[in-house]
Amino acid sequence: MPKITLADLPVARGLTGYPAPYGKGCDLYEAVEIGRAGGLTQFGVGIETLLPGGLSSQRHWHENEDECLIMLEGEAVLIEDDGEHILRAGDAAAWTAGTPNGHHIVNRGDAPARYVIIGTRAATDTVHYPDIDLEYRRTEQGRGYFHKDGRAYPRAPS
Repeated sequence: MPKITLADLPVARGLTGYPAPYGKGCDLYEAVEIGRAGGLTQFGVGIETLLPGGLSSQRHWHENEDECLIMLEGEAVLIEDDGEHILRAGDAAAWTAGTPNGHHIVNRGDAPARYVIIGTRAATDTVHYPDIDLEYRRTEQGRGYFHKDGRAYPRAPS
């Protein structure tokens, strides 16, 4: 089994991929991708650091992907359809594919919150964003963001 030294992995900072204006607040993070570094193909594993004021993503749920989060340091607020839940080091949350429970993490504190994120790498998926006019689709023909009425958002410059 290959050893992965986290300090040797590239750190992604502030990249969201969301079309404007939905990236605001979601750019306050740092992430390292452990799964890709280890050559994993069936699921992703990473460590994310959510900076004060940051959102992990827009509130969303996946049709075809499971997700799991394990808090390592700090405190964050998990917002789901049923309300808000405080997450601290040692807490975890999991979401099953196909369950329409929009969720995301918000850092309302003044210190970074750090967590492990694990998720399926399904070949196809649709991600629903219940609070905003956004949907993400990954199909055999391609991937992209769409309005809820089916119109595509312009692709972000590479």
